Amino acid sequence: MDGESPKQGAGPKLPTRENLKQFLIVNGGIFLLSLGVYFFKFPNNFTTGGVSGLSIILGRLIPTPWLSPATMMWIINMALLVVGFIFLGRGFGFWTAYSSLMFSAETWLMEKFFPMETPFTDQPLLELCFAIMLPAVGSALLFNNNASSGGTDIVAMILKKYTSLDDIGKALFVSDGLIAVSACWIFGMKTGLFSLLGLFMKAFVVDSVIESINLCKFFAIVTSKPKEICDYIIEDLNRSSTVIDAMGAYSHEGRKVVLIACRRGEAVHLRQRCKQVDPQCFMFITNTSEIIGKGFRSV
Repeated sequence: MDGESPKQGAGPKLPTRENLKQFLIVNGGIFLLSLGVYFFKFPNNFTTGGVSGLSIILGRLIPTPWLSPATMMWIINMALLVVGFIFLGRGFGFWTAYSSLMFSAETWLMEKFFPMETPFTDQPLLELCFAIMLPAVGSALLFNNNASSGGTDIVAMILKKYTSLDDIGKALFVSDGLIAVSACWIFGMKTGLFSLLGLFMKAFVVDSVIESINLCKFFAIVTSKPKEICDYIIEDLNRSSTVIDAMGAYSHEGRKVVLIACRRGEAVHLRQRCKQVDPQCFMFITNTSEIIGKGFRSV
């Protein structure tokens, strides 16, 4: 025979629950991003940087009926995707390409089915809050799943690969600032100042949302009954822990310190259980959002 017959059962792998969860979260993030940009950012001309801000400016500078901000954003994102595949190849990232395509497509579809001639309200500050909060939550969901909406992130990837710039984030922040400042001349000082305010708000809100999503509790439990506490951690919480030897500086008595990181819901039960098992135990409980390892996040 010229070759081996294919093995039984060798076919496309079925999607796992984890992959399905990531798919749903990424699409939820894209939807929130599209909602905030189209319904609140575009009608108010909030140019808080990025491709969406650039699209608003170009849409005003090139006033043609068919070249709306949503269409302009589609064109720019597609061009950046092509550039990204040329310069980055396979390292470009599936989720970034997918998110960029879906973000552009959803924004364009919203424009076709829900045309917005004027903002929802006459309260620009209220509209700015939604224009920042919805995309911030959406972006945080994408970043937390190793994805992004493309746009200027693609430029950052290319610069990081081919240049020796130390801090690309600051360079992109400056470029976003220039886009926001330009709104002062194109749309008036009021809109420009709102855009600058939104730019600064966006930087803090995205980081806050990411930290809130990943927030966990780190326990350092000083106890004389480590076995009972560790048994609860292993059998009930389905986690593991690290036990180290310690000695009281005043009493000179031997103690054990149990180290464990867990989710917020698990932390409540663990704290109660520790007090039941060892009422004299001493607990250090701190917040942490960067836990890398089995059961949390991969590197």
